[in-house]
Amino acid sequence: MESSQDFQALRDAIQPALVTVTRSSNALANEDLPFQRTVHASVDRELDDTTSRMLRVATDLLKSAGKVTGQKTHVLEDADDVDIRWRSIVDVIDTLLEKADTCLDEYTGLIKRKDAPATDPARNIAKRPKPMHDKLDYSLKRANILKPQNAFEKQPDNLESESRPWKPILTKKPHAQISLDQSLTTFKDEEDNTQYQHPYEHEIVNLQYPSHVYESREPIKYLPIETTKAIWVDTYEGVLEMLEELKKATEIAIDLEHHDFRSYAGLLSLMQISTREKDWIVDTLVPWRHKLEVLNEVFADPKILKVLHGAFMDIIWLQRDLGLYVVGLFDTHHASDVLLYSGRSLAFLLKKFVDFDADKKYQLADWRIRPLPDEMFYYARSDTHFLLYIYDMLRNELLDPSAPQHPDGNPMDRVIQKSKDVSLQRYEHPGFNPETGLGNRGWYNTLAKSSALLSGEQFSVYKAVWAWRDKFARREDESPGFIMTQQMILDIACIIPADKKALWSLLGANARQLKDHLNDLFTVIQEAKKEGANGPTLMQFLRDGYGTPVGKVEPTVKADVDARSIEELKSTHSQLWGGVPLSSAWDASSKNVFAEGIVSIPLFAHMVEDMSITEGAPAEAEKAPPPPPKAEPVEEDRGFTLKSGTSRKRKASDDKEEEQQAQDSDIEMEEAAEPASTDGNSAAASESEEVHVDQDEEADDPYKQAREEKKARKAAKKAAKLAAKQAQEGEGDEEEEIFDYSKADSVLRNSNGMEEENRGKKGKGKKGKKPFDPYAFKSQNAPSGERQMNFERAGRSATFKK
Repeated sequence: MESSQDFQALRDAIQPALVTVTRSSNALANEDLPFQRTVHASVDRELDDTTSRMLRVATDLLKSAGKVTGQKTHVLEDADDVDIRWRSIVDVIDTLLEKADTCLDEYTGLIKRKDAPATDPARNIAKRPKPMHDKLDYSLKRANILKPQNAFEKQPDNLESESRPWKPILTKKPHAQISLDQSLTTFKDEEDNTQYQHPYEHEIVNLQYPSHVYESREPIKYLPIETTKAIWVDTYEGVLEMLEELKKATEIAIDLEHHDFRSYAGLLSLMQISTREKDWIVDTLVPWRHKLEVLNEVFADPKILKVLHGAFMDIIWLQRDLGLYVVGLFDTHHASDVLLYSGRSLAFLLKKFVDFDADKKYQLADWRIRPLPDEMFYYARSDTHFLLYIYDMLRNELLDPSAPQHPDGNPMDRVIQKSKDVSLQRYEHPGFNPETGLGNRGWYNTLAKSSALLSGEQFSVYKAVWAWRDKFARREDESPGFIMTQQMILDIACIIPADKKALWSLLGANARQLKDHLNDLFTVIQEAKKEGANGPTLMQFLRDGYGTPVGKVEPTVKADVDARSIEELKSTHSQLWGGVPLSSAWDASSKNVFAEGIVSIPLFAHMVEDMSITEGAPAEAEKAPPPPPKAEPVEEDRGFTLKSGTSRKRKASDDKEEEQQAQDSDIEMEEAAEPASTDGNSAAASESEEVHVDQDEEADDPYKQAREEKKARKAAKKAAKLAAKQAQEGEGDEEEEIFDYSKADSVLRNSNGMEEENRGKKGKGKKGKKPFDPYAFKSQNAPSGERQMNFERAGRSATFKK
């Protein structure tokens, strides 16, 4: 519509219709649709027609919006596709709404329109600083190109690796001390698998490094990288020319670039080689790549030092793809480790010795891209261009007497030994045990670190899908991660989809290559579910140790040979404490000191026994047996009540009673002390007498009678006081007067009436009657309220001082 009036008319016609449809659809619940379809056949047909029409309209709208936003859309075949494709639908709509908001902001002037650049940005690349941490473009990370391995003259056989061990692919063995046939022998590894020996194992173990490695010399400065160019080698003639140059060098630097996302075993995509004067970039994805084996004339030459950084995987890739073996390796990673550098990476060494900032984002780039972009070409060249100069600096530090020493030897020998161990690595076929999950492509380590608790059926489905993915990846020469991620396998195992459409919704957009094999995968899931119904769960599998590696069986102890007891294996002499006993309980010399008798130390002096023995008594006199313990009187268990309702201030009568009780107790104490003061030994004598008298004579004890008399006098005094108090309270009690409400003053109009009465009585010398206050009196028996607490006040707190 060109004019705003036409748009207004169209909106006025559409909006009421949309409101009516929305209200009608909201009036009918979604749960009632199956019922309406069953009852009314016409409703069933109309709903199907309406659903198909709405799906077609939604598909057309998504396609139209996808063209604007640049996103890929899908055809919605039924209502379930809306749920399955919901994320992609939301992405398209959100992008469209963002573009609409941006256009509205530009139209209203909230933001300025983006103008086209006035100059070509490509011309100012050198002037702009290169960002060091920006993200790699997706086209460079996951390039959509044809598989270069399909054009190889000798393609790897991924299916063969399941049945036979990997055999080295080299056909010649330059600089050999043992022939190739003698080197290619087999042996049994720790898991009892047959493997081939390293072809250059004898040469590497007995290698004597060149003498210049142990000589400290002035580092040779590298050539400026801006004024020199690297040579691109993609022909066999170029390889031979490079080989002649390399034979003249005493040290060469090597680095590799690898790709493993679109290949099952991986692809060696690029090789960088540098000398002191030249740099070469070798294309290792050419169809005749197996001919690069000719480089063993330099790589296996013990007189030429090969400098690499972190060569653990490089050694493996060279063996697997090109049949190349490195003899005479110097790994700068282990050199930085021996020298205790704070960083071990190549980027750290480049910054430390060359002050060169390497853009390491290209490590994740897809190195299969041809032709190679300039940025990636520059990055590949910089890895080896400065490496020989870094080697010179590290060599001098290793030979420095002040270098960190170690019991295993001097620093240089330690680096050489570690480099030899790296070059002795062997490539083995990737694989795993389907039952135990062990292997470099197995699932055992993944599930052992996972927090998922899988049932018997889920665990069986997980193993079956993992094995199916591995076979499919071998057949298609794809990495298992490209076919299906580990999270996808776990989701399938946890959910166990009931139909194929639910399974397809779990695979995601990256698994579109599985569309033709969906039936096979669904069949595998259903069969594994049946097999796992009675199988072990994941926790049972891990607890029972099914996944432990199967090693060599240790010989069992023969039946006729008795196993040594644990007591025989114990040492009587501690290597730490020597002969010093750790405890007196373990010291034999400290035991049985009082074996003949037990000497008991009295806790108090027996005064009674000592005083009862006289000087004239014979030594053989037997001691009288001690009297039985005197039974203490059992007091009657009486209840007690808490005093409530008493005044906070004590009355005078209570004070007098307490004074009288205190006087009585003083008198008792004085009377008890008088006999003791007259005769100092009377108490001791009385106790000695009690030993020889019977229980019947205890009643004649004068002291006991005196105490009983005092208690009686005290009880009589208390009884007299209590009787006097009760009599006084009885006299004071009066009959309670009944309150007459009819004669009482008005409470509501009390103030006015009292004012008039007081005014009328002024000048007569009489006071008016006090008005009735209903809140003035309190109950006599009610307890008094709690006094006000002294809460903490604001201000400076006090400090106690001495």
